Amino acid sequence: MENPPQKRTFAFQQPFMPKTVLITGGSSGIGKAIGEYLSERGYQVFGTSRNPEKITDSVFPLLKMEVNATESIEAAIAEILSKVERIDVVINNAGVGITGPIEETPESEIKKAFQTNFHGPINVIKAVLPQMRKQGSGHILNITSIAGYMGLPYRGIYSASKAALEITIEAMRMETIQFGVKMTNIAPGDFATNIAAGRYHAPVLENSPYKKDYGNTLKMMNEHVDNGGDPLEMAKMVHKIIETENPRIHYKVGSSLQKFSIVLKRILPDKVYEQMLLKHYGLK
Repeated sequence: MENPPQKRTFAFQQPFMPKTVLITGGSSGIGKAIGEYLSERGYQVFGTSRNPEKITDSVFPLLKMEVNATESIEAAIAEILSKVERIDVVINNAGVGITGPIEETPESEIKKAFQTNFHGPINVIKAVLPQMRKQGSGHILNITSIAGYMGLPYRGIYSASKAALEITIEAMRMETIQFGVKMTNIAPGDFATNIAAGRYHAPVLENSPYKKDYGNTLKMMNEHVDNGGDPLEMAKMVHKIIETENPRIHYKVGSSLQKFSIVLKRILPDKVYEQMLLKHYGLK
């Protein structure tokens, strides 16, 4: 007796769903470069800006967000989730520069820098974690700075704000790993962006005891940014990290000298390293 014909079953493959990426500060510089690079590779990218209506050349949607206002962050995330089912990657890129002798830097400007560079990313993470916990997965990348690994003269507040974020994320990673959430810090060196034009400069005061040294250092810092690397390098690294199953905690992107300065900070005696920085900035 012949066996009855077997029923044929067909496995239907789920349609490809591109990863959804949220980039804060996506209207210019590194954020814009990352967004364009990921968009070209099929990611669903949403960027943010304080004034998205002023940006007319973005290849990906820009949402209004102020990282210092929780209501604004929550509204932007809700808008994204009204269009897509999940947020796979968050890139905390929004930040501000600040320079000046710490003695002469207004307290209000110090607070503003920390509000944007430290509290801002933490606010965004707090707002997106419930969704990532619900998904059981997510990846949060934080753009910090090589300057956050050392106290740099006339850039101390900026260095401190980025260092605070680096250390806080180290702790937060361990708190959220149980939810399937990854966190990664990416520290860039100098890149050719408009950060120098947008940062707060304490004025070089005529009667200031810091006038000569600060003036010279400020000029050097601006030249470093003007002659910095292509932001595309950062975009490629972000893409590589997103596609890495088990990414490292810390990445550095910059010139060999900038990255090597972190190694020297670890191995040299404190005063030797300090003397090296003083010489580099022409302060001795």
